[in-house]
Amino acid sequence: MTAENRPYRSVLYIPGSKTRALEKAQTLPTDGIIFDLEDAVAPEAKAEARGHVADALRDLDYGNRALLVRINGFETEWAMDDLDTILPAGPEAILLPKVYSAADIEKLATILDGAENCAHTKIWAMMETPLSMLNAREIAAAPRMAGMVLGSNDLIKDLGAQTDPARTALAASIGLCLLAARAYGLICIDGVYNAFRDVEGLQVELDHGRLMGFDGKSLLHPDQLAPTNTAYRPSEAEIELAKRQMAAFKEAEESGKGIAVLDGKIVENLHIVTARALLAKADAIAASET
Repeated sequence: MTAENRPYRSVLYIPGSKTRALEKAQTLPTDGIIFDLEDAVAPEAKAEARGHVADALRDLDYGNRALLVRINGFETEWAMDDLDTILPAGPEAILLPKVYSAADIEKLATILDGAENCAHTKIWAMMETPLSMLNAREIAAAPRMAGMVLGSNDLIKDLGAQTDPARTALAASIGLCLLAARAYGLICIDGVYNAFRDVEGLQVELDHGRLMGFDGKSLLHPDQLAPTNTAYRPSEAEIELAKRQMAAFKEAEESGKGIAVLDGKIVENLHIVTARALLAKADAIAASET
């Protein structure tokens, strides 16, 4: 598994205040974990929660899962205390909420630059405000950036919009977020689906997110893991097509041709790049599940 094909199909929020959930997450079939110190933790529990998360990072074994810590935003009284407690544990990544511009990322990057155990700590941005979407390109290009997470609930609130299955109100935001992420080689994770017991509604959003190009989806409940992992796993049909495309293209190259024809459709180098990436992702997912 490499950084390029590491799976991010499912990224589960775990409240930092719930020690049993922190322990259980070691065994859950999630590709990533967001240890949440922000929305999921009441003000009176934040000090205790940050200690629990720091201990979990040091003492628990989460295997190859991606591990992100969502701190409180810089506009709050808790952000610096979060960092003071979490950074000595050398976190893989900090997820910063309420990112408005690259200046927010640069502020965090400067703090990480001065932290003893954080030479390799990456930054992820919650893209959850209209201003963050308008500044998506500069945010994506900021120091230490590795990924973006769509904050759909806050966006809907700030837009004064309503939700529908097609997520019409979020179309522009999703497009801007994905464009910026892809332009700068970042992971891009879809927002949560609130009705965690609504399997059909979740599936609609999963199909939409994969169609748009997200790498995976952020989740609120373990019950959402199985359908999400399935939705973002390359299907057998996709894998078979990728292999056939590569075989057809190789045969065309050996015949001195720059393109191939498969099932009545042109196959050229750009399709082979996509096919290789899909097969590498499928192999990485298979490896992560053994």
